[in-house]
Amino acid sequence: MAETLKKGTRVTGAERDKLAADLKKRYDSGESIRALAAATGRSYGFIHRILTESGVNLRGRGGATRGKKSS
Repeated sequence: MAETLKKGTRVTGAERDKLAADLKKRYDSGESIRALAAATGRSYGFIHRILTESGVNLRGRGGATRGKKSS
């Protein structure tokens, strides 16, 4: 699990790459951005930015969707 980072500290270089890889793996396995933010002590925006920078295809917001009825 990613270590809790001090709020507002800069994450750069190899440390940022390591964090990005960890967050990418956790997000791809189904964890939400909000859950990752809470676990790392960082903001939603920070996690969102890291994931986008590392090329993750972000999921939609969810909720009820109306599609074709399968019969």
